[in-house]
Amino acid sequence: MIVNDCVFSLDCAPLLDSLVSTDNLLIIQDLDGVCMDLVRDPLTRTLPHHYILAARQLDGHFQVLTNGEHIGSRGVNSLVEQTVGAVSDCRDQGLYLPGLAAGGVQLQDRYGQVSHPGVSAEELAFLTEAPRFLTESLQRLLSRPPYSLDRATIAPLLASSVLDNPVSPTLNINAFYHHWHAQPALYGQLQADSAELLQQLLGEAARRGLQRSFFIHYAPNLGRDAAGRERMRPAQAGSAGTTDLQFMLRGAVKEAGVLVILNRVYQQRTGVYPLGEDFNVREAPSNSDALLQLAVERFDPAHMPRLVGVGDTLTSSPDERDAATWLRGGSDRGFLTLVQALGVAFEQDNRVLYIDSSHGEVQRPGVHGDYLRAQPGEPWPALQGITDADDPLRINSVFLGGPAQYIGFFCALAEARLTR
Repeated sequence: MIVNDCVFSLDCAPLLDSLVSTDNLLIIQDLDGVCMDLVRDPLTRTLPHHYILAARQLDGHFQVLTNGEHIGSRGVNSLVEQTVGAVSDCRDQGLYLPGLAAGGVQLQDRYGQVSHPGVSAEELAFLTEAPRFLTESLQRLLSRPPYSLDRATIAPLLASSVLDNPVSPTLNINAFYHHWHAQPALYGQLQADSAELLQQLLGEAARRGLQRSFFIHYAPNLGRDAAGRERMRPAQAGSAGTTDLQFMLRGAVKEAGVLVILNRVYQQRTGVYPLGEDFNVREAPSNSDALLQLAVERFDPAHMPRLVGVGDTLTSSPDERDAATWLRGGSDRGFLTLVQALGVAFEQDNRVLYIDSSHGEVQRPGVHGDYLRAQPGEPWPALQGITDADDPLRINSVFLGGPAQYIGFFCALAEARLTR
């Protein structure tokens, strides 16, 4: 039964009641900016203990889908272990967050068993070299004009900017945005130079015969161009634009991850993999329409769960060359749009939840304070930079309080479902 037909609802109580009573429920949730604040240095992130316990209580009804990683020095598993206090307890009690990381190529169950389906040994070997290349290249770049930074200044900036993720090495340049807050032109130049470094890494991969293995993911971004490449969001006055430049395995897009998750959920509930036991994001269709068509053809509607997609990274900006055209992007847009489309196709009351992550240390567009004063049906000024009146993706619920509010909602849902 549809309990909330309106969009942009701030009242989560009806949604909570509805999800408590939904037997066949599946929450697909991003992590950074959703269940933890965005921070300048990922090593300073924390994950509340009650959230970890709630995720375990929702076993079978909860999966993560993130561009971050489970493993590595900056992986979410280390946050779980720090909070719980013992690796053995995390494993024995099944406290790790299940689902897909690195855009969909890193699979984990709640006991911390990790695999990389569809990824070759050659690709993994190349990825291990990428952080060193990025560190050395960025160090040389920063020591020369126009930056001309000394070694003592460069060292901490590099430590927080080059993320040695095992399968998605990343340049997180947010620290530079704050370092050059009074010199935005230098930050803008570094943003462009960083993109060039990632392009050089793509070129080196091609020289080693891996020209079809990788792509560059920009977060946040301005959607994709006609060739399917993501558009970087340039820094502008008061806006950091793209702060994360990720070197990712081709096929690692979140919307493909939705089908991988559903394929495994169907197997858990029916004993059969509708898409085959080895189905992974690297062999999934490359566009959303084809993903939706595959789902319609292969998933039995009788077992399709009611989906709740939760994310925080959406962008929408008018094209400077054509004011009537909108550039819509954000790393959560694809999977949230597919969640919405699956709801229509399977006649399910799927929900799209938007978490306002602008309260953290990373500059992101947020919901403006005049939201509550907007006219019914016209909240667009409050959501400027996030969505627009003609956006096909319709946000159902907005969590103005950011991760703290969402965590409260998530824990209340887990407890209510446990005691119903």
